[in-house]
Amino acid sequence: MNTDNKTIVIAEDHNILRAGLKALLTSNPQFDVVGEADNGRDAIRRVIELKPDLVIMDLNMPGLNGMDAIREIKERMPDIKTLVLTVHNEEEYVLASLKAGANGYVLKDATQNELMTAAERVLNGKTYLSAEITEKVVNSYLNTNNISQEPVTRWDTVTQRERQILKLIAEGHTNKSMAEYLCISVKTVEKHRANLMKKLDLHSVSALTTYALDKGIISR
Repeated sequence: MNTDNKTIVIAEDHNILRAGLKALLTSNPQFDVVGEADNGRDAIRRVIELKPDLVIMDLNMPGLNGMDAIREIKERMPDIKTLVLTVHNEEEYVLASLKAGANGYVLKDATQNELMTAAERVLNGKTYLSAEITEKVVNSYLNTNNISQEPVTRWDTVTQRERQILKLIAEGHTNKSMAEYLCISVKTVEKHRANLMKKLDLHSVSALTTYALDKGIISR
C-alpha cells in the first residue's frame, strides 16, 4: 500500500454492492480500501481501528443505521470525511445526514464517474451533493421562511433514539436485545417504545414494522 494514497472504509450491508464499490474505488491508483463493514456498529469499530481518510456509508444497515454511525464517527474523529451512498433522495434524509456530519451525499443510481468525483471532492475538503440532491437542499433553504417551525407530521416528533428503537423493533429485536445492543436498560427501552407508539399512534409490532418499511428505515 502506498503511504501517500487516500484510505477508505466501505460500510454497506449488501455483499455484492460492497465488492463492486471496492473494485471501482481501487481502480483509482490513489485510493486504498483498507476496511469494510456490513453494519453501523462494525463501521464505527473499523474506523476507530483503521483511521481512514474517508468512509463511504450506506444509510440502511442492520442495527445501528448509517446516519447514527456518521454522527458517532464525527463526534469521535471529526477530521474523517464521510460520504453517504444511498437510495434515499428524500429531503429529510439529506438534511438529517448533513446535520449528522456527512460531507457528501450521492444516490446509488449515480454513475461510476460521479461517485469517483464525489470521493475526490470530499477528500479535498469540499462538500459534494448529487444534482438532484442539491436542488432539494436549495429549495428547502429558500422555503425556510415560508414554513412553520413546528413539526408538521408525527414522524417529525420522533427523536433519534426512538427512530433507533423503531428500526430494531422492525428487525425483530426484543426489549432485552435492544437494551443490550444500545447499552441501556430494559426499562429505558420500554419508555422509548411507549413514547414511539404514542407519537405514531401505532400500537402493534406489525404496524410499526409496516411503518418502518414505508419510511425506508428497513428494506423489504
